[in-house]
Amino acid sequence: MLNLLHIENIAVIEHADITFDKGFNILTGETGAGKSIVIDAISAVLGERAYRDMIRTGETKASVRAVFTEVPELSWFSENGVEYDSEVMIHREVYLDGKNVCRVNGIPVTVSILRKLGIQLINIHGQHDSASLFDEDNHLDFLDAFADNETLRTDYSEKFAAVSQLRREIDRMTMDESEKLRRMETLRYQIEEIEKAGLKAGEDEELESRRKILQNAEKLSDGMYAAAVSLYGGDDTDGAASLLVQAERELARLSRYTDAFEQLHERIADLMYQVQDVAEEVRDAKDSLSYSGDELEQIESRLDVIHRLRRKYGATCRDILEYLENAKRELDEIEFADDHLERLKVKCVKVEKIALEAAAELHKNREIAAKRMSQQILSELAQLDMPKVQFSCEFTEIPMGSNGVDAVAFYMSANVGEALKPLSKVASGGELARIMLAMKNVLAERDHVSTLIFDEVDTGVSGRAAQKVAQKLKAVARHKQVLCVTHLPQLAALADTHLLIVKGEREGRTYTTVTPLDTEGRKLELARIIGGANITETTLKSAEEMLSFS
Repeated sequence: MLNLLHIENIAVIEHADITFDKGFNILTGETGAGKSIVIDAISAVLGERAYRDMIRTGETKASVRAVFTEVPELSWFSENGVEYDSEVMIHREVYLDGKNVCRVNGIPVTVSILRKLGIQLINIHGQHDSASLFDEDNHLDFLDAFADNETLRTDYSEKFAAVSQLRREIDRMTMDESEKLRRMETLRYQIEEIEKAGLKAGEDEELESRRKILQNAEKLSDGMYAAAVSLYGGDDTDGAASLLVQAERELARLSRYTDAFEQLHERIADLMYQVQDVAEEVRDAKDSLSYSGDELEQIESRLDVIHRLRRKYGATCRDILEYLENAKRELDEIEFADDHLERLKVKCVKVEKIALEAAAELHKNREIAAKRMSQQILSELAQLDMPKVQFSCEFTEIPMGSNGVDAVAFYMSANVGEALKPLSKVASGGELARIMLAMKNVLAERDHVSTLIFDEVDTGVSGRAAQKVAQKLKAVARHKQVLCVTHLPQLAALADTHLLIVKGEREGRTYTTVTPLDTEGRKLELARIIGGANITETTLKSAEEMLSFS
């Protein structure tokens, strides 16, 4: 459960330490006081999206730290190299430059990895969840979550992916006769053109290297002649090789008289041999240098052929030859397409049958779960003062797709004698809030998340219905930690822990504070919720009476 939340520099909250307890935790305050900021801070520390705009004006970063206790040994810890502890501290910092720093028990993690932990610690249910119930695209996911169909859906998805792959291949190979003939003619022309050129892998690189030599042949010849003269000498000068031979002889003679010249002799001898080797290689290169204008012209002509092919089929000879192999393969496939297509169709029928069997198993499990879920939702709704409501999951068979062969829509009738209709057409705001709460309660029983947050989900609910919602949330809080942002006195009166959020001004800046209330503080806050800013003896008495019944 969430034990401690530390907030720094998020919107109007400069600094806040909030302690939550087991059971039913209520957050109240005037509209705009900052209740949603607390929820945003919790969302951020769970790895949800955090915006730079949330950083308090004038500050360079925002920080949230949360301490969770009684955390079960989740596989997340071993999978991400974080040592397990039943007490977990999560710390997240958001900077103006967009950088995020996240740590779990001091170990750095990415935002996406943090999010995977966050969804296992807390479920946050806001007003947008009610809107999501209107969207029938979400209804199948609701049902599958209740049915715990993850394994069946994964198995089906793998089988459907195989079907989709075969269908794409069949579509690619299915063409009319005229299109087939045009493509075959094009491929034959391309194959003939490339084969006629007789390319070799790497040929273009070799020719370009040789062309460079021929284009600079005179410079190469002159340079090698000058190097040879420097090494061998000319008519009027001794070359480096000859001078080194003389030096080696003199040092060899000196080393016979004293050991001091022995190492110098060895060094000059090494230089002499190296220079002689270089001189011979320069001479061989000069002798082997041969060129002619005809060879350069032939190379230019060959490179022109290759260049025309490269513009059509690839950047290098290797690419062109690879294109040739692919063209031959495609031509072969088209020429024998009928046989290959027939084999693909036979295989596709078999794979579709396997996928349909998996879809049928998924459908069967969904139907069983739908009845069970409808019964549980109706039971929850009866407890929420909606005993006459009818609710059902309506199935429509659709062509096999990524989610199976089912389209699911939630139908209800809010009044006796009225026909079942889509949820979006019959539910009022208050009814939808209670339906959402009923569904969340039913689904919550299927997971192991220990903390539930309800952010103003009681919107549109009042009177007796509000009392029923309050009692339901209080009942949920017997088994899970519940945090609830509310404007209803019926909910606030049942709190185990009541936190008041107040916005004020100091030195020209806005500040929000979060304060735990004692009994007297709760009475005053309930009186404010009941009667507004004008707290009277009557509202105080009503608040005291509500607390006495909690």
